[in-house]
Amino acid sequence: MEDPLSLQHDKHSRIIVGKHQQLPPTPPSSDDNASTSSDCQTDDVEIPLPQPTKVPAQVLDQDKKTPDAHVPRDPRLIRLTGVHPFNVEPPLSALFNEGFLTSPELFYVRNHGAVPEVHEKDIPDWEFSIEGLVERPMTITLAQLIANYEQITCPVTLVCAGNRRKEQNQVRKSKGFSWGAAGVSTALFTGVAMVDLIRKARPRRRAKFVCMEGADKLPNGFYGTSVKLNWVMDPNKGMMLAYKMNGEPLRPDHGKPLRAVIPGQIGGRSVKWLKRLIVTDAPSDNWYHIYDNRVLPTMISPEESANNPKWWTDDRYAIYDLSTNSATVYPAHEEQLSLVGGPDNYVAKGYAYGGGGRRITRVELSVDKGKSWRLAHIEYPEDKYRDCERDLFGGRLDMSWRESCFCWCFWSLDMPVSDLANANDLLVRAMDDSMNMQPRDMYWSVLGMMNNPWFRVTISKEGDFLRFEHPTQPALMPGGWMERVKKAGGNLANGYWGEKLGDDETKETGREVAKEVSMKKDGVDRTITIDELRKHDDEHDPWFVVNGEVYSGTSFMKEHPGGAQSIISAAGLDTTDEFMAIHSETAKAMMPGYHIGTLDAAAQKTLSEPETHPAHAANEPEPTFLRPRAWTTAALHSKKIINSDTRIFTFRLAHENQTVGLPIGQHLMIRLRDPVTREAIIRSYTPISPPEKPGFLDVLVKIYFDTPTTTGGRMSQAMDALPIGHGVDFKGPVGKFEYLGRGLCAINGARRRVRTFAMICAGSGITPIFQVLRAVMTDAADPTACKVLNGNRMLKDILCKEELDALVRGNEGRAEVLYTLTKAPEGWKGLKGRIGADLVGRHCVRDEGTLVLVCGPEALEKAIRAALKEQGWPDEQVLFF
Repeated sequence: MEDPLSLQHDKHSRIIVGKHQQLPPTPPSSDDNASTSSDCQTDDVEIPLPQPTKVPAQVLDQDKKTPDAHVPRDPRLIRLTGVHPFNVEPPLSALFNEGFLTSPELFYVRNHGAVPEVHEKDIPDWEFSIEGLVERPMTITLAQLIANYEQITCPVTLVCAGNRRKEQNQVRKSKGFSWGAAGVSTALFTGVAMVDLIRKARPRRRAKFVCMEGADKLPNGFYGTSVKLNWVMDPNKGMMLAYKMNGEPLRPDHGKPLRAVIPGQIGGRSVKWLKRLIVTDAPSDNWYHIYDNRVLPTMISPEESANNPKWWTDDRYAIYDLSTNSATVYPAHEEQLSLVGGPDNYVAKGYAYGGGGRRITRVELSVDKGKSWRLAHIEYPEDKYRDCERDLFGGRLDMSWRESCFCWCFWSLDMPVSDLANANDLLVRAMDDSMNMQPRDMYWSVLGMMNNPWFRVTISKEGDFLRFEHPTQPALMPGGWMERVKKAGGNLANGYWGEKLGDDETKETGREVAKEVSMKKDGVDRTITIDELRKHDDEHDPWFVVNGEVYSGTSFMKEHPGGAQSIISAAGLDTTDEFMAIHSETAKAMMPGYHIGTLDAAAQKTLSEPETHPAHAANEPEPTFLRPRAWTTAALHSKKIINSDTRIFTFRLAHENQTVGLPIGQHLMIRLRDPVTREAIIRSYTPISPPEKPGFLDVLVKIYFDTPTTTGGRMSQAMDALPIGHGVDFKGPVGKFEYLGRGLCAINGARRRVRTFAMICAGSGITPIFQVLRAVMTDAADPTACKVLNGNRMLKDILCKEELDALVRGNEGRAEVLYTLTKAPEGWKGLKGRIGADLVGRHCVRDEGTLVLVCGPEALEKAIRAALKEQGWPDEQVLFF
């Protein structure tokens, strides 16, 4: 710990720390002048101060069943990634109407996972370290930070790098979720200049970067990133550690109790819940620094970026300074302006911001598609703080000397209504003091970040009114001219916003847009309501929804590879996540044959937030954990390393007597979210724990790591990175096979009896085989015989070997397990070689009472299918899990 200055001998320090440990400071009163001005020590300069806030008192219903059940939130915020994690932006008009400073209630939030819970009594003792290439490593508490360092207060605008991303997603789906134009907010932050701390730690000569790490536990470790050391050491860059926001302690979503604030750079550099500052000679190697917050070259496709890690490790593509950007707020989306009896003029309004401390020097508007431009008036509320020297919220207002511009500004232009009536659109662009201007056209990239083309609002004349449309609406909200043009078949990448000019066909320019597999049937224009959908939520005529389109699964129930239950479980639900994450392009191409209509807007809104049930939140104990029609959450309890690439993950169920509820031979789905894109990663697994085991669920997973030449498994690597206590979503049961016991099984609901199971598997494909074998062998009255052919590369790769051998002991008359290795050790007495036609022919004798069960990699299943067909096995006697 750093030696603190004695608080007993420092009256000023005692006052500050004492205040922090008590109730948070009260914002200025809401009299006539309090919200806009304050007495300053120089010329009574008026400065913007926060409006009185109303701290949310209740946890929202959506959050009560998530790890964020301790965080009250404002219901006005628009959720961009479903229920959890919490990624939101405010309605654009509400944000703008608050003025220069954004209330904590409406301040945008970007969370990668659960919000750390920090109790009030623990805040003064919150610790963070300064370590790495420094001569004086330190560990400092928040109380010491407040007591021993100069406190400053500065206005700073924070912007998510994904602001306006939905526009890119309309052109071509990026790997990021759909921010609108309100991923920007401004506050007065109080804390300590980062340079004061790093200077005291004395960086060594070869130090070049300052890495930051937060306390939020995520699938790929703690969130972290880095900035250059010379930026930190430059006071004009304004980098700081803050513990107050608009005069009150940070709220949980905004980094309570301590965060970094990196002005002029993307929000992803301002690490929340700060725990470590590490001075290094290289940029951060944190997973989130490498695979997030980058703008890859526009020609790099999602597939190329996934298959070639070099694009992510090239630091040229990392983004730091914000790009110049602007947006129109008024006219608002779907605003109507009367042409009869209305005003002659209209004042268009909006915001603009620059990056790296550069000032926005001009904002221009056009009503003739950019042929001519009009100069807008700009207000710079930030400048008012430069003319005022005083203490504010416990810190010195540190602005009078600073030339950098770290806040948004507001533009406006008084225009004749007649000019708007004669126009098809209203365009806006901004420029900073380095002549960085918003580009006309979009620069699409894999992550969809830093989107800043001209902001275009379309104008439609409808009778005596003008109607205005913004480009998009955030998240899954329908609306916007881009969506309309795209649905009409327009090419948004043609250089003319998807429109045609005159009678000429416009030629496509720039990057070729990737072709999407159409899942809709031509000529189908039926609109389906939520009531109609609900009438088809059972096995009789199941309908399901993918991307707002409705499909009938009735005619495909028997042929579905996952069994009829997979379709029945999706009946009446939005199954977009599951479908898009699991199915191939071939499967998608089949969908037009089952397409019956489009869900109406009200129904889409109803289905937009899928229900998730945390196992720990049940009001009444339920006997079984799984639900076939809803995701259920359980926390990771432990992780056991079996070998270098295999783990057993144990999850805690809702209560100690609850069982998983999974029939023998069926599997469950596990869902994780990509930590960068928030896209669902869904895979099917068969647990190895007995179905009757109470309180816990064990899942065996083989980890497919990245190699220099190949990309590993997204799901398995995400599972391996899960911290203990992290919630994971489950759904099930699914599958077409079920073993009912004593030779009776069901395939797609049709019962049949077998005398023998011939079981063929490889690698982690042993798990469903193991479940069936255990069910048979642990029932002494079950006459069914089982023969297992288990293929692996090396002896150490055989999974569950001890358990398999134990099941055979004492059951030699009805059970046999044969192991075959492609790289057998010296003295190996088992079989050798890959499982193919030869081994199958010798060990799987065709008999009418035999059912072959197969599970393994695609190559194995393909080889076994061909071998069994050659040997005359009929399809009804072969089942692939």
